Amino acid sequence: MEFLKRYRYFLIFGFLLISYYFCLPPKLFHDSYSTVLEDRDGKLLGATIADDGQWRFPEGNPIPEKFKAAIILFEDKRFNQHRGVDLRSLARATQQNWNAGKIVSGGSTITMQVIRLTRSNKSRTFFEKFIEIVLATRLELRSSKDEILSLYAAHAPFGGNVVGIESACWRYFGRDAAELSWSEAALLAVLPNNPSLIHPGKNRAKLKQKRDRLLQRMMEAGNFDQLTLELSVSEDIPENPIALPRTASHLLMLAIKDGLVQTRIRSSLLTSMQERTNQIIADHHQSLKGNQVFNAAALVMEVKTGRVLAYTGNAQAGRDHDDQVDIIQSKRSTGSILKPFLFAAMLDEGKILPRTLQPDIPTLISGFSPRNFSKQFDGAVAADQALIRSLNIPAVHELRDYRYEKFYELLKGVGISTLTQAPDHYGLSLILGGAEGTLWDITGVYASMARTLQSYFDAPGKNRYDKSDFHPPFYLMTDSVARNNPEESSWLSAGSLYLTMNVLKELYRPGEETGWQHFNSTKKIAWKTGTSHGLRDGWAVGVNGDYAVGVWVGNADGEGRPGLTGTESAAPILFDIFSQLPGNTWFQEPAQELVEIQICTRSGMRANEWCMEIEAMKVTKAGLQSTPCRYHQPVHLSLDGMYRVHSDCESINTMKTVSWFVLPPVQEYYYKTKNLSYRILPPLRSDCANPASVATMDLVYPRPQARIFIPIELDGQTGSTLFEATHRQSHATIYWHLDGAYIGSTTGSHRMAIAPVPGMHMITLIDEAGTILEQGFTVFARK
Repeated sequence: MEFLKRYRYFLIFGFLLISYYFCLPPKLFHDSYSTVLEDRDGKLLGATIADDGQWRFPEGNPIPEKFKAAIILFEDKRFNQHRGVDLRSLARATQQNWNAGKIVSGGSTITMQVIRLTRSNKSRTFFEKFIEIVLATRLELRSSKDEILSLYAAHAPFGGNVVGIESACWRYFGRDAAELSWSEAALLAVLPNNPSLIHPGKNRAKLKQKRDRLLQRMMEAGNFDQLTLELSVSEDIPENPIALPRTASHLLMLAIKDGLVQTRIRSSLLTSMQERTNQIIADHHQSLKGNQVFNAAALVMEVKTGRVLAYTGNAQAGRDHDDQVDIIQSKRSTGSILKPFLFAAMLDEGKILPRTLQPDIPTLISGFSPRNFSKQFDGAVAADQALIRSLNIPAVHELRDYRYEKFYELLKGVGISTLTQAPDHYGLSLILGGAEGTLWDITGVYASMARTLQSYFDAPGKNRYDKSDFHPPFYLMTDSVARNNPEESSWLSAGSLYLTMNVLKELYRPGEETGWQHFNSTKKIAWKTGTSHGLRDGWAVGVNGDYAVGVWVGNADGEGRPGLTGTESAAPILFDIFSQLPGNTWFQEPAQELVEIQICTRSGMRANEWCMEIEAMKVTKAGLQSTPCRYHQPVHLSLDGMYRVHSDCESINTMKTVSWFVLPPVQEYYYKTKNLSYRILPPLRSDCANPASVATMDLVYPRPQARIFIPIELDGQTGSTLFEATHRQSHATIYWHLDGAYIGSTTGSHRMAIAPVPGMHMITLIDEAGTILEQGFTVFARK
């Protein structure tokens, strides 16, 4: 007890000192904030209102010097000299309050006003003033003058539901705080003094008087000259609040969804590119909506960094047409947009060369019957032409050779995140839009392909690849991926990617207007379009060495429309966006990844000894192991060249051997109608049996082991289906048999209407030379 009595004053002082030290909470304000989206240079792209209904931007941006000068002169002219309390101002306020008989002046410094804002503007009493004084002095010890001023500027009320100088600048003047004029800075300085009584929406005359008085004082204080004063006082007071920018509203919503709520988001977007992309989408939307197509989206990326430059999630079509839907993140049927990935993968493994002929014939594989968009068949078509023409049937044959299970894993590896089912769920339809994808993923993969090709030259030696080059797009400036795991290979080789890009830069696409050729002279772009089943989705994606652009056009509700195709609807937008992008960088050839070989001009395969026309082509190293030409083969003819013969019916000395380009019968059936130079094989001489090596006839429909659904007619009888065959001899007669029973014959044109009962059947064809073709099929009756 003696100790406590002796040191009680020291203990009391210590207690008060400790209380004073901890009297100020670590975080002064617990308000909710707007979520603010900025471009890479800090320009405002959009913002949401805070949870409490206020426009209140997060703290952090520097205070404009003009506002700083105005607010200090108006509110606290000795702000930079005192330590939180201005005794002279307090004395003046006390005298004024005594004379008035009520509180008419608080004598508060800016620091004290910050404390008052943290205490939710409690009633003005002497005790409350004492608390403000204590806390203000503590805040001065903890924070710098600039920090205190920043707290005030971020939380001061500016009338209505506007809090903080940043939101006030945008709501009243429509621009950034850094661009304030002296007149605007003075106006904002006087607003917090009594925001509920005077603000731009009311009492505008009084507000102008207060502003002009402050401007006069600022001129007298030497902040500017007389001419500036005259110009400043002539500026009008703003009327109604201005809407904040909504330049990238869908990206703002994505950022909130990603957990960046109530923060200041520094995105990778460029305001100029974003605005141009928005305008291009808006311009095309005007014509698209005439066809009842209301939605469109575009994504622009840097190839090197993967950062997004423009993010237009939808056209401004109104809520009735779902313009709030972010199409870039929406799952949509991919159509043909994935075909370049398969083409590159096939090249990478040497399964095809760029111009290897692929079947383009009626096809039925395990009940799956793909169709080309044109509903026509070319018989056989070069792989590169099939890609740029976006033919479906050749792509299905390629995928069957590559295996859809492998392709599924490749797509997941390179960045397609929407494959949520097992590979068997998609099957061969995976290449034709049987799976869903997002514009975000797909554009990102195209950019990753270009990035892998560009990065190939960044590292010397054999470890030139890094699978991290395949990564999704980034929309934050802080996001990046480091290449720190060099490897000898990646998902796709630089050689296969280079060959694919060269194919895709072909501007001419059958059915397109010649206007594209003019664009080809100014920009090199590897581009691909896609159209989903039912004309519901139009895709266009393009890349060069610098940029990747993805475009989607359609209706968010999935309604299809005539003419809604990638080439007609999305590609024009793609080219318009690329025309706004600087530079024209194309890809460097990865010479170490390619080898030059001799190929057969007609088949596109490695040349064999019978190929008549040969040319040089660069292919991937795996292409050295590709199959030699199987279409050019030796044919033995009679000396007059009129008939085919062989050693069983003609002496070797009286026959000649020539090279002949021979397609399988069904491919030949369609190929010869599109290629007038194609020569069919001469007929066998009548005394020569057909050699087994040359197929004479084939069934066009049905294909082997087909499953045929035949409807039941209105009278209850089973309907019929049209079978079709082809024969190398144009006037040959074919005799048709169903399950061993003769059903008729055809000459020249070989079509037969057949009405088989449900069950398994065997169709047998016999020609005049005795050649037999048998094929099984199954019939199902559809009720």
